Amino acid sequence: MVVKYRFRLYLFAFAMLCGFGLLVFRLWSLQIDRREEFAKMIPGAKKERARIPGPRGEIKDRNGVVLATNKASFEVRINLAEVVTEYKRLAKQNKTAIPEITFAISEKGIKRMKPELDIYKIFEETITRRMIEMGVHKDYSVESLRVHFRSFGGAVPWVYRDDLTFPEFSRIAEHNLGLPGVTVAERASRVYPLKSVACHILGYVRLPDDQRASAEDRKGWDYYVPDDFGGAGVEKSFDNYLRGKPGVRVMQRDQRGRPVGEVDEEYEEPRKGNDVYLTLDARMQIIADKALRDGKIGRGAVTVIDPNSGEVLAMVSVPSFDPNQFIPSIQQSDWDALLGNNTIPLLNRAVKGHVPGSTFKIPISFAGCLAGIQMSRFNCSGSVTYGNKAMQCWIQRQNGGSHGTLGLSDAIKFSCNCFFYRYGNAAGIGNITKVGKILGVGTRTGIELEDEDPGILPNPDWLRAHRPAERWSDGYTANTSIGQGMVLASPLQMASVSATVANGGKAWSPHLLKRVMDHDQAVLENPPSLRGDLSGSVKPEEIEVIRKGMWKVVNDPSGTGKGARITGVEVAGKTGTAQNWRLDERRVRHDDNHTWFICFAPYQNPRFAVAVLVQNGKSGGGCAAPVARRVLEQCLALDNPKFIVPIAALEPAEGHFNHIASVQYADVAVPEALTADEDGDTGTGVSAPEPDDADAPRVRTAPNIKPKADSAGSAGASSGQNVPKAVPVRRVGIFNRGGSQETKPSDSAPSGGGFFRKLFR
Repeated sequence: MVVKYRFRLYLFAFAMLCGFGLLVFRLWSLQIDRREEFAKMIPGAKKERARIPGPRGEIKDRNGVVLATNKASFEVRINLAEVVTEYKRLAKQNKTAIPEITFAISEKGIKRMKPELDIYKIFEETITRRMIEMGVHKDYSVESLRVHFRSFGGAVPWVYRDDLTFPEFSRIAEHNLGLPGVTVAERASRVYPLKSVACHILGYVRLPDDQRASAEDRKGWDYYVPDDFGGAGVEKSFDNYLRGKPGVRVMQRDQRGRPVGEVDEEYEEPRKGNDVYLTLDARMQIIADKALRDGKIGRGAVTVIDPNSGEVLAMVSVPSFDPNQFIPSIQQSDWDALLGNNTIPLLNRAVKGHVPGSTFKIPISFAGCLAGIQMSRFNCSGSVTYGNKAMQCWIQRQNGGSHGTLGLSDAIKFSCNCFFYRYGNAAGIGNITKVGKILGVGTRTGIELEDEDPGILPNPDWLRAHRPAERWSDGYTANTSIGQGMVLASPLQMASVSATVANGGKAWSPHLLKRVMDHDQAVLENPPSLRGDLSGSVKPEEIEVIRKGMWKVVNDPSGTGKGARITGVEVAGKTGTAQNWRLDERRVRHDDNHTWFICFAPYQNPRFAVAVLVQNGKSGGGCAAPVARRVLEQCLALDNPKFIVPIAALEPAEGHFNHIASVQYADVAVPEALTADEDGDTGTGVSAPEPDDADAPRVRTAPNIKPKADSAGSAGASSGQNVPKAVPVRRVGIFNRGGSQETKPSDSAPSGGGFFRKLFR
């Protein structure tokens, strides 16, 4: 009997265990195995995918010095669709009306009023009140809020604040759970640790632009947070390498739409973009920058190139700016200050066209080599007559003299205009144009900067296209041969010309990109590229005639570039003083000559080719040559371990319009014997039309904000300078295009040009 009851007990226990086992299995099946299936069946419960922007890669110099990097910034993002949903729920519960407004739209040319929710009033009642209570409210653009909601709803979060301090970030993160659609996030923000150093090269980044996010980009994302993108400079040129790979964050919401957690197993971490190494040497960049500052130059540029590869080692333009002002977005007051500055600090003068003056006689010298006249001698009697008008040499205007009969080397040394009037015409405008294409004059060099100007190398085809009423003549060729009239060239182009002379005729394409790295792995190497090779058609001894002429400019007692001499180093160069005028705000004309010096050193086995531009200087020999000497001397001294250039941040260089009689450095005593003579090689030219502006970025700014002028006018050739029209400005709310107000000369010759108008017809 005992056995019988024990069997029943065991059977009952077994049945209980089986029942509990089935129950556990069923619970596991429903809650774990089929969790996703049932979660989707719950009304309103869903997962939401959020895009996490990847940090941008760093920009470094050739030696690894960081020029642009990232820092943590904090921002408040609002999903406006969630704000509206919560407002509607409360309105239904409280039986209150939902506010609406109307706005004007145009459909097929017919204007009508369209109703929409008043997102501003909804936002104020739902979000702003709580932000004020937490002490983190900041004014925002109502128009920006309306346009964003109208365009994207909740597909793209609206950035309410992008400049949170860490205490504010912590405060919102702690209390924002009761605010619908509000999230706080840490974001990698750009920073330029050296401030204004290389600012025109680096450019700046712009905040995510809603309008750039197409429907295809947003497809598959519940929250689409776009990337910062390059707005100018190499930030823009190499944007595809610098942008990071986005990550993914998946949020789980319950049936009431409330966030209940993050799905960790579906999280994908964003990846940093590639690092871009430039050809720049930060030490040389600082050397060139300080050379302009210490020389008290208010407007000018320096470019240093390796003549054996075309690598740009330094490129400086003054005045300058601090690109950190644009991070996370530029204040309206700062933008107004930059835009209203007459000296135009946003302008990269190193890649903009200016009247090159007598430095342009070096490309003309090559044209004579192609024509086989490089050994010919021409007489300078003080003037050359074309038509019924005499074109003078500078020496006759200066003291009534003449240079007599000269060969090419001495003509370069004396910068004789009459020689080059005759030499250029003997070479022919066809050979001048051919040489220009090889050297990159009158066309873009290919440098990785979108704001580079091609300049102007005028010829009969150019004249027919731009001044169809005029006919090319020997007078035009003569004026082109001394770098006046319609000729425009940039310091970068003229540094490339000097580099070609230095290396014996090879025209390397100037470039900024050294390599692209993904951590320690090279993604891209950028080897030197040969643009053209004059050494194939010009004999070494013929090129040596040009080199020797540039040597005499600096080292001969009667040379115009003695101010560039360096003890123990042979420097070869060419001075230039280009006639130019500037119109002020009252349209009053002022002398604003452009003074130049191009050079290379050492003479044997050259390492550096340099171009210096000083605006409103007296002479190339007195103003630009000392700057080149300073740059060359210190760049060569970098070989000495005891010579150290501190790599430190520089505040923006201030610009001015002061006349510069000469450049002297307080720590360097220049012997009187080395004081440069006034080269006086200015010409009188026909004004050239300014190149077209490149497309400018959109601007968040109030309408009708216009920059002021720093422009050429009247008889001198235009500098052809264009300032970027617009940059992103903090939250004023409407998009508008600002514009450069630099005065553009007319297609017809302005006042003072009537002489040449009659002469060249």
